[in-house]
Amino acid sequence: MSTLTIAIIITFCIGYLFIAIESVTKINKAAISLLMFVACWTLFMFSPETYIQGFSGQELINEVSSVIERHLGNTSTTLFFLMGAMTIVEIVDQNGGFNWVRSALQTKSKRALMWRIALMTFVLSPVLDNLTTTIVMVMILRKLIHDHKDRMIYASIVIIAANSGGAFSPIGDVTTIMLWNKGVITAMGVISELLIPSIVSMIVPAFIMQYMLKGHIDDVRELTTPSDYKVHDFSGNQRKAVFAIGVGGLLFVPIFKGITNLPPFIGILLVLSVLWVITEVFYRSQHHCKEREGTMKRVSNLLRNIDMSTMMFFLGILMAVACLEETGVLTALGEGLNVAFNGNHYAVTGVIGVLSSIVDNVPLVAGCMGMYPVEVAGDMAVDGIFWQLLAYCAGVGGSILIIGSAPGVVVMGLEKITFGWYLKHIAWIAFIGYILGILAYWVVRTYIFTVPL
Repeated sequence: MSTLTIAIIITFCIGYLFIAIESVTKINKAAISLLMFVACWTLFMFSPETYIQGFSGQELINEVSSVIERHLGNTSTTLFFLMGAMTIVEIVDQNGGFNWVRSALQTKSKRALMWRIALMTFVLSPVLDNLTTTIVMVMILRKLIHDHKDRMIYASIVIIAANSGGAFSPIGDVTTIMLWNKGVITAMGVISELLIPSIVSMIVPAFIMQYMLKGHIDDVRELTTPSDYKVHDFSGNQRKAVFAIGVGGLLFVPIFKGITNLPPFIGILLVLSVLWVITEVFYRSQHHCKEREGTMKRVSNLLRNIDMSTMMFFLGILMAVACLEETGVLTALGEGLNVAFNGNHYAVTGVIGVLSSIVDNVPLVAGCMGMYPVEVAGDMAVDGIFWQLLAYCAGVGGSILIIGSAPGVVVMGLEKITFGWYLKHIAWIAFIGYILGILAYWVVRTYIFTVPL
């Protein structure tokens, strides 16, 4: 390993440390992540020929620019998907679309609410994907829970349940989509064999975390007042149309991808644009649309609610990890794991899952797909133990640390949960669920599905 590569790794680790102690330094994590991104790639440019072979002079500089732009393009697809999904959810929510979910969740018992939130998130995330589901649930939590300390606990179970629910669905998480598109897992295989482990990884943390909550919700009467649900801008049928287009559109995104083979963010932007046009038509039909209160809910105004700090944090983290990927650090790490554990797939994927809570799971999974060939039979075959465990571990393992998954990053930004608080109170609980889920998978593969489907 070259001195330059070590310098890049150290820079990343220092940046990661400052993100972790944000509550101490009071420096916004977005600023640190952007600085880390720029510093890593600046170091990379001191000797780019070390990592990019076959070019020299201006051609080498152009090639580095192309590499950065390629990674930026991949990162942008995530950012645009996130912005589109957040805006769609905001439009539906502002027009009363998720009132039924809020009604289903409401209860006076804090512990009962914990279970309802966990189960609702787990059920929605395989369909809407874990990121979109997280956004929906956090926005509903803001309506239900006024106490921020309690809401941090509820938001944490949302992260765990969303990642667990997304892990057993081919469209529930970015990594499962990657593995599914690669052809190393099948929809029926991953659903049937990862469902039980995913349930275990959600139920165990929820059981432990319920004891962090005591008593009843004090402001429950406030939550059930008619004014909390009243929407003045659209009629009942118009609100139903907004809900159908918004939620139906989110469900349509995987279908759109399957039909067109276009990236998911294009499907999200299609849904957003259609919903935008429809709501504008609805507003033109309202006599009070010129009033200030009515226009505040238009999409052009709701777009201003996007948390750009979270977007910048996401950009910095993903681009810094991309630099590590280009240096070959992640690939070497994966190869080293395989050698160190003598091909024990439970151990290798288990460690990869823990690593996915530290660095983004997408390059880790991408590196694994490049390192390990698909075999005709055995653990490395389609729906083999390795690939299914990789889907589970990369998805559920991201819950161990709050920055280990897209739902965690979003919750961190929306609810201002610090890395240190999550590490102290939630990380060990998520880890227990993660390990017991792997054990549940071993039972499933050993006593139920002894051969790949």
